[in-house]
Amino acid sequence: MIASAPPGPPAPSPGGPRVNREELATIAVLGRVTPPLSKGSPYRIGQDGVARVLPGPGGITLSHRIGDRCVGIAADHLEPAVSIRATGKTEGPVPDAANRGLNLLACVGNAARVVSGPAAGAKGLVTGKHGGVGHVIVDFPREPMRRMRVGDMVQIAATGQGLRLPNFPEVAAMNADPGLIARMGILVEGGRLLVPVTHLVPAALMGSGLGRGSASLGDCDIQLFDHEAVERFRLGSLRFGDIVAILDTEGRHGRSYARRHVTIGVVVHSDSTVSGHGPGVTALLSGPAGRLRPRHDPNANLAVLYGVRPAAAPRVEPTFTRRTRPLAPPSGRALRTGRRADVHP
Repeated sequence: MIASAPPGPPAPSPGGPRVNREELATIAVLGRVTPPLSKGSPYRIGQDGVARVLPGPGGITLSHRIGDRCVGIAADHLEPAVSIRATGKTEGPVPDAANRGLNLLACVGNAARVVSGPAAGAKGLVTGKHGGVGHVIVDFPREPMRRMRVGDMVQIAATGQGLRLPNFPEVAAMNADPGLIARMGILVEGGRLLVPVTHLVPAALMGSGLGRGSASLGDCDIQLFDHEAVERFRLGSLRFGDIVAILDTEGRHGRSYARRHVTIGVVVHSDSTVSGHGPGVTALLSGPAGRLRPRHDPNANLAVLYGVRPAAAPRVEPTFTRRTRPLAPPSGRALRTGRRADVHP
């Protein structure tokens, strides 16, 4: 059974851009709930040189959903709610073709439904894609998440790839359900699209994910290690599901730096302590700044746009790296006293 449309307020924005909805295909794709992942070593070496043991991607995250803060939490690349991937083997030269198909076709705003296990029938919403680990991230209410099991199957009514804005051919759309474009409150004014966003992000802060040949898979990370830049752009208040604008970036044919261009995306996973990494952004729209202009709106979050739940107040938080720096190895002061640092007089 193909999942029905997700709940929420009716699509607004009669003055928004026209899309080619009638041209789009809808394809049922399937993934299984993943276990939480860990690399060979339990330690993540942070940008500050400190080794930390933290939860990472995968699994069923009961504590965090879209609308919750993604900065300052004791986690690294945490994926809110439920993470899925296709585990079936396929013939041919690409061994993970089934999971690549899931990651390519699933779009933010697609409807999802649990089709096996104790939570069968529960409805959810695709909220992002996480490159590297190859996960699609799906939001569900907490009650069915408590009944879900690792390995349960989730089916998505995948639609959105091939989306166009006929009146704005210079602006590329990707990874977006057509219903999301309608809900975002985009206005057409003076030949430009005015897109509500919670934050502006300078291109200089973008890290892992740059240089990929397509922005239709995965995400690109915002580095939060420059304290002045984080303060200036209020990036300590980022939340899962925030719609953000990345300045001077081009995403139409891959991810790269390009002056006077803008990429609009959604925050999909949490901050990271590791160099080059941070909150991940899945691209939705990209084009010249003369045709695509962000405007500030603190309610530009998937949780609000779909009426899922209230979003957390946009309060600035210090990053977990900054907050835990006192955990660094002791300085030489204790050594110069001639006493062991762990022995009291």
